[in-house]
Formats: sequence, structure tokens, C-alpha cells
Amino acid sequence: MIPLLSKTLTIPSLPLRCSTRLTLTPHSLFTRFTSTPTPTQTRPMSSDSIQRVFQLKLDPLTGNSEWVIIEDGNKEEEETFKSSSNALLATTSYLDMLNDDTRNRAFREAIDKTITKPCHVLDIGAGTGLLSMMAARAMGTCDDSKKGMVTACESYLPMVKLMRKVLNLNGMGKNVKIFNKRSDELQVGVDIPSRADVLVTAKLFVISKVSEILDSELLGEGLIPTLQHAHDMLLVDNPLTVPYRATTYGQLVESTFLWKLHDLSNNEEEASDGIHLVPAGLDTILRVQAKQHPMHCDAISKEINLLSEPFKIFEFDFWKRPDSQGDSKLLIKATNDGRIHAVVSWWILQLDSEGTIFYSTAPRWITSPIATYTGNWCDHWKQCVWFIPGEGIPISKGEEVHLHAVHSDTSVSYNLATQATEIRECDSIAGDSHLTLCPERIAIYGDRKWRSCMLTALKNLLQARVHPLCVVADNSVFLSLLVSHLSKTSNVIALFPGLRERGVQYLKAVADANGITADRIEVFQKKKYLTLNDTKQKKVDLLIGEPYYYGNDGMLPWQNFRFWKERTMLDSVLAEDVLVMPCKATLKACAMSLPDLWKSHRCLSKIEDFDHSIVNNTLGACGDLPAPLEGPLLPFFIWQCGETKELSETFTIMEFDLSKSIGPCYGKAQVEFTEQGMCHGFVLWIDWVMDAKNSVVLTTGPDERYWKQGVKLLSQPVAVGGRGSSTGNCCSTLLEASFDPSSGELAVKHVWS
Repeated sequence: MIPLLSKTLTIPSLPLRCSTRLTLTPHSLFTRFTSTPTPTQTRPMSSDSIQRVFQLKLDPLTGNSEWVIIEDGNKEEEETFKSSSNALLATTSYLDMLNDDTRNRAFREAIDKTITKPCHVLDIGAGTGLLSMMAARAMGTCDDSKKGMVTACESYLPMVKLMRKVLNLNGMGKNVKIFNKRSDELQVGVDIPSRADVLVTAKLFVISKVSEILDSELLGEGLIPTLQHAHDMLLVDNPLTVPYRATTYGQLVESTFLWKLHDLSNNEEEASDGIHLVPAGLDTILRVQAKQHPMHCDAISKEINLLSEPFKIFEFDFWKRPDSQGDSKLLIKATNDGRIHAVVSWWILQLDSEGTIFYSTAPRWITSPIATYTGNWCDHWKQCVWFIPGEGIPISKGEEVHLHAVHSDTSVSYNLATQATEIRECDSIAGDSHLTLCPERIAIYGDRKWRSCMLTALKNLLQARVHPLCVVADNSVFLSLLVSHLSKTSNVIALFPGLRERGVQYLKAVADANGITADRIEVFQKKKYLTLNDTKQKKVDLLIGEPYYYGNDGMLPWQNFRFWKERTMLDSVLAEDVLVMPCKATLKACAMSLPDLWKSHRCLSKIEDFDHSIVNNTLGACGDLPAPLEGPLLPFFIWQCGETKELSETFTIMEFDLSKSIGPCYGKAQVEFTEQGMCHGFVLWIDWVMDAKNSVVLTTGPDERYWKQGVKLLSQPVAVGGRGSSTGNCCSTLLEASFDPSSGELAVKHVWS
């Protein structure tokens, strides 16, 4: 997976009228624009317009990219799209969402209840067209249904192509009018003949996950601006809407795990390496982003101390124009003693106006009648966590907490205070010296065990070098500071491919506090690779990395082999006896029972009686696939994947020698099952061997909650058991894997025995 971005792209050399919204999916970056026959004229999109998508393919091993154009309306381009669309959207949450039976049923019931006569229905963010087909079918049961119409608006061209196929497969190609536009590009009198009577919506556009209008935060994907424009320009007064209302709720919690995900300053005090990534007085120089972070909080429910009853925060009515700004001031009474580390929030949809159909993202511990846990684990909507700065706020049972919640067009923030504390807000830093990292990376940098391993490995490396030239090949600000701290005679060059100038400013800000002069670490800011001219003809003695690349936290584990690729490209400047850290990587795996994850990624058939089987290949379905098709490898935090069970011991598939140039690798392992159960797939990860003696090994396996693992789901679950079992279940399998250095892809196959 690659980092989530949204920015404006200008392409002056192309004679095209462009829409400048860019959307980055886990494997590709897309922008959509419209080409017209007369490029010098600006006019509304018509039937002779050609829809195109720029797809930016990124190479995870180099960070390089190339543009590929997907064009609509051209048969040759359509065939190109068809041949290249295998698992195109596999790492989005479309499949997971469409496998959510509770959600689908709730929308169908609400649409059937709301649409009782012929009307004009507008579906914003139509996706596969499921809600559009529900609306068309509901009107089909009305008298004189020919007077009704359904307008489906979907801005993402690959999804528009899928929608057309789904509509045609279900005989609804003529019942739904599709527009490959954002809803704020639709015009009454140009695109649609009149304002719509009914609004149905479940999503807006695609990013690294399914970017629902209703995302985990509720507002994060443009709910308010979308509704505002729709009410201003596209809907009649007092329209009918599905959903009817959304309400956000929250709860104050204490959790050491959540605290470690954001408070680096206090957590790194226990480290023994002498490095201060967050020096005194610079508390926010390295921090998480001040926003709500999505998380499956049920996975840590046993580690959470609930400090309040649930409380209502905001209410948003879809049937009327929302305000851009809003706030809510609440007085919350503590129900337990503890320290407030976070606000956990969720939302509840009321889909019908009467208040009889609901859908909730509440955690399992909530027992309200309308918010009761649905029983289906799903990955597309989680709870949200807002971190309270620092060590949190101490609270006693019965004490009152003042909570001030504020929402903008796209986000929600919280300020908390008690009688004994001032309002707790996220401080800001002037200038560009601060860095924002994901919560898991903050926790890693604050982890005493991890830092101790790095300290030991680096000390071992430095013992053999007196005046070393050390190159930090990744984005590790920690290793840059540590090597300079441990070796006063070293020269350090940090490549910082994802940080560049931000890395320079950060190091300048924290150097003095770490006893290092700013000139001890040189940040290489050229776009080309390091040469001997850059090192003043001195060969590199140490090449090190964690490895960590900024913004790539969600990638598959082996895609951090960018470090290996960097080592290869730097070969001409490396000394013959160069020491590389990590020097080796090991591909580990374990067979597991993953019933919730498998169900959420199984092949689609009929959804509320609408056939969706045609989308399985593009969405990367992993279950119920016909032979010889197999699902892709996908990154997940296994500990957040609902019900899980290990069915085998951890085993090694193959090893990678990072001290040598990158090359193809192959390995296999005979897997012996040790537990009885249903095997849904294999979980794979990388163990990083930091020194040649194998004395320091950093694992990123399922027990390590700060790293994602790769998951290979089976086409069909298989009943397994240990040898000697009387059940007759499968007791072993052969797992094979091959690594392609040209793409960074890992192929995994299995043969049952």
C-alpha cells in the first residue's frame, strides 16, 4: 500500500479541460478529466466527451512512478482496462462493504419504505450501482413507474466501468442514468432535467480504502460539502433521503495501549540510548496528526477502562442543508477512576424518517437498543480514536469533565478539561520543523525493547569501524541521531527519500538537545543516487536502515525491500567490507483460522437479489474463487481482524541476503498443522536480522501490533488437524513463494497433501 495523498495536478501540455482532484489508491494514483473536441472552449460535458483517468503506478522498491491512461468510450482502451484490472481495487474496502449483509439489508428496507411512488432519485457516489438498482426496483412496483428516473453519480472511472457491467448484468442498463462526475459537477438543465426528489447515498469516491461519504469519522470524506451542494443545486425543497440522519457518539476511555500510540515524549524517557526524539520544550515536534484515527476498538476492549457513559456529540440530518461549522459543549460525569487517554467515537445511521431502521458502528460493549453490535465483523467502518495530548487527564469517579467538540466541513476535534486541569488541546509549532507520523510509528519509537535492539545492533556494527562513513538509506531520523551519538568520529549521510527538507529542519531543531552539532548529519537532497563525488571520494563503511519509509506504513511487509533496492543502487559507493544493517530478512508465515476476514472478502454473488459476480476479479475477491484464480496478498493488522486462531507453528519460507545486490528468490516450506480448525489462509511477515551473528532479530509478526502482516486467503476454507488426528482432516500442506525484484511482488502458492 502507498501513502494517501490528495493534491492538484496541472498538465499544461495536454489540450484538455481537466478536473484536478487526484485520488490515490493503494497501488495507483488517479485523476479524472474530460477531453472535448474543441479544447480551447469550455463547455459542459456532452455525449461526445471522452472520459479519461490518469493512473499513476508506483514502484514500491524505488518510489518511481509512471502514468497510464484509462479511457472510457474507446474499445481498445476498454480491452486494455479489462486485461489490467485484475484486483485493481483489491486493497480498497469495496468488497468488504458489499459483503456487509446488515448494511445492505438496512439500505434496501429503507429505500423500499421511502420510495412509494414514481420520482427522481439521485444516488451520489453510486459505486457498483447497488442503491440505484434498489431505487429503480422500488419504483418498478409503483403505478405508472415510467415517470420515475434514477440518476447515478460516480466520479471514479474504474468503478463506473464496473457499474455499467453490473447494471447490464441485472437488466437495469436502461433504468439508471450514469454520470462519471463528482456530484458538484452535475448541473440541472444540462445533465439532469430537474431537481431530484430523493437522495440516496453510501459513498463518494475511492481512496486507499472505500472513501465513503460515511467514513469512520463520518465527516472525513466530504459529507457536509456534498450535502450542501446537493441541497443548493440538485434537490427539491424538503427532499426524501436515505439515510435520514446520522448521529455521532463518544466515550471517555483509559488505555495504556492507546497512550503509547501518541505520547512519544513520555514513553521514550524509559529508553537507555540517550536519544531524545522529542526534546523537552518541543513536545509536538514529532507527533501524530491531530485527527480521529480509525481502529477496531473491540480488539482492545479488555485493555480499556471505560470512564464515562456514552454521550451524543453531533447530529446531522441528510434531509436538510447542514452547517459548515458546529460545536457541542458537554458536561460528562466520570463513572470510574482513571486517566483519560482518548475519546472513542462512533456513529449511528437512522435510515428512515420514522426511526425504525438503524445501522451502527458502535463497539460491542455498547448495549443501547439502536446501537447494539450487529454481529458481523467488517473492515470498512471502524470506531475512531481521538488522543488526549500528553499523559492524559486524571479523573475520579463522579468528577465532571468539560468536553468541547468542534466540527468543520471535514473533521471533528475535541478539547477536554476538568476543574483541576486546563483545556487540553493539540499544540502547534511554528515553522516546518515538526514531523507527523502514524500512531504505530510513534509507538515503535517509544518502545523500549525496539530501541534497545537498535542500540545493541548499531553498537556491534560500530566496533569494527574507527572513522566510518555511514549512510542512512531510509527515513529513520532515529538511526541518524543514534549513530551520530554513539560515534563522535563518524560522518553521517541521511538519504531521507520521503522527508528531504522536512528531515533537515527536524534534525536542526533537535540536534542540540541530543548533543550533536547540526553539521554532523548531512541530508542528501539530490534526486539522483549518491555518487563518490557526493562522498568526497570516500567509500561507505556502514549502510543502515530500520527499514522505514515515510508514508508507506500500510504496505505489505516485503515492500520495505526498498532498502535492499537502495543498497543495490548504491553498490558503486560501498566499500568492499561494507556492513549492512539489517543484513538479512526472513520471510515467516503461519497458517491461521480467519473466519471474519475471509467472510468479508469472499466472492460476491447476489446482493439483495442483484447479481454482483462480475465484479469479483477487479475487487480482488479471495473466497469462493473458481480454479485456477487466486486472491491477492493483502496487508492487515491481524490483531484487528476479528476472530483469529493459529493452526501451525511459525515457519520460515525463505531468506534474503541484504548484504548482496537484490535478486530473485524462491523458497518453500512443508507446513504441519498443530491445531484442529478451519484454515482460511496464511499470514506472512518479515523478520529483520540486524547483525551477522543473528543476535538481534526484529519480528513484525501477528503478535507485534505496530506492524501490518500480509494475508493470503484461500479460495475455500480447509478443515485441518494435527497428525494422528482421527478426524481425517488435512494435516499438512506445501507452501511456495517467489520474489520478483523487478516489481517487488511476492507470489505465494500452496499444494494440499
